[in-house]
Amino acid sequence: MQKTLRIRTTVLPGGKVEFISPELEAGQTVDVVVLHGDTETGRSVMEILNSGPSRRLFQTAEEVKAYLKEEKTSWDR
Repeated sequence: MQKTLRIRTTVLPGGKVEFISPELEAGQTVDVVVLHGDTETGRSVMEILNSGPSRRLFQTAEEVKAYLKEEKTSWDR
């Protein structure tokens, strides 16, 4: 089973990152992912979508459903 180990540390001079964990064994292969920058104050998908230009054709899910219903009805004409 794959485990995740999350450690917060400070970058040392020269861009060096070092951490010690008793969970890790010598010779064990691990993947290291480094997240840096503003990772604590992410935005939700809705915040990103709502921050864009307001040129969206539909504002609500109900408007989308109504439009699709109208389109399907026009196919039968």
